[in-house]
Amino acid sequence: MVTHDSRKKTGRYWDEYVETLSDSEIQALQFYRLKQTLERVSSCGFYQKRFKEMGLDISALECLEDLSRFPFTTKQDLRDAYPYGFLCEPKERLVRLHVSSGTTGQATAMFYTQKDLESWADLMARCMHMTGARPGDTFQNMMGYGLFTGGLGFHYGAERLGLLTIPAGAGNSKRQVQLMRDFSTTVIHIIPSYALHLMDVMAEMGVDPKRDLELRIAYTGAEPYSEEIRQRIQDFYGVKTYNSYGLSEMNGPGVAFECPEQTGLHIWEDSYLVELIDPDTLEPVREGTVGELVLTSLRREAMPLIRYRTKDLTRIVRGHCPCGRKHRRLDRIQGRSDDMFIIKGVNIFPIQVEQVLMNIPEVGNNYLIVLQRENNVDQMTVRVEVTDRTFIEDMRHLQRIQKKITHELKGELLVTPRVELVEPSSLPRTEGKAVRLVDERKL
Repeated sequence: MVTHDSRKKTGRYWDEYVETLSDSEIQALQFYRLKQTLERVSSCGFYQKRFKEMGLDISALECLEDLSRFPFTTKQDLRDAYPYGFLCEPKERLVRLHVSSGTTGQATAMFYTQKDLESWADLMARCMHMTGARPGDTFQNMMGYGLFTGGLGFHYGAERLGLLTIPAGAGNSKRQVQLMRDFSTTVIHIIPSYALHLMDVMAEMGVDPKRDLELRIAYTGAEPYSEEIRQRIQDFYGVKTYNSYGLSEMNGPGVAFECPEQTGLHIWEDSYLVELIDPDTLEPVREGTVGELVLTSLRREAMPLIRYRTKDLTRIVRGHCPCGRKHRRLDRIQGRSDDMFIIKGVNIFPIQVEQVLMNIPEVGNNYLIVLQRENNVDQMTVRVEVTDRTFIEDMRHLQRIQKKITHELKGELLVTPRVELVEPSSLPRTEGKAVRLVDERKL
């Protein structure tokens, strides 16, 4: 068979051969690379022990479906084997270390060889090229640099594609706006919640992005967000906003990305094997049904992972994309299985609250869900920033808005939360991932 590594590209980063493989060709390539990956991880201390305990013989793999006999890998496994228990290459071949943010527990370490970094940069360049970014664009990267993979992943992809790259990093909002004006920034990479915060900063500075800036593309990711948030960003900045998905355990950003059709995120199946499971039963879900995303890396040298449970909830979008790419598409990430909370017997995800709030014109750009226990009864309070114009209205109008929000949330969540309206910019903000939920029941 012709492998990705041995064929020629038809364009610099429009990789027609790989991006338009048929379903059967993708599966053949995946099987070829899966066998290589299993041989590689058999030298890893963790997998060597696990496979032996389960009596697994990697040479007996006959088809992709046989992978279901192999164990899942979890975040806890990575923590238990910290720091070097998952390495498949000697330390002298390693050139990069990244560490996960550790937002749900102890951080985990991921290692890269030079070839891993090259493959990652190629994938990022493929993603950005797909959305229309080209040499001549100025790319402003407003993500954190350092141990977090989001900043550097996009940075090297942009440079590989030939974009003028501004490593602005996170925060320092007025300087971000000034950089956009001075260097005619056309493409940005930004956390959705920070994009909302920057709207307030631009309004304060008297900057109208549609009039004063040359922005045309925005890449957003690093936290789950709703379609309603995307629409607010597009409307305010006058850009087309593309959803990006990635995680440190699979390189970082560039695992899946939207094309201009925006009918789901193409997951690059030449590099990742996709499964969706029920997070409770661990059984596969039907295609088109929401489940937990499980990924197997197919091209990593230093630290490939087998059947890694991401905890991210999504579904496979059925059919082929009109853009012509045959790689399957993921729906927008709906949240994490461990983000779910229970109030009065009802399962709720924070993104459900966001979808309701962002459809109400009087609601501002920030909100906070607070869970408390009062007299042994769980209570849910949603603190909502309103717009400047709404905040100066009389008390009767504010009460009508409060009742409207309460009614809409009850219809979506099937429980009645308390709703507190607060003035604009009064809730805590962060330059990193937004904190949308505070569970005081755990204190």
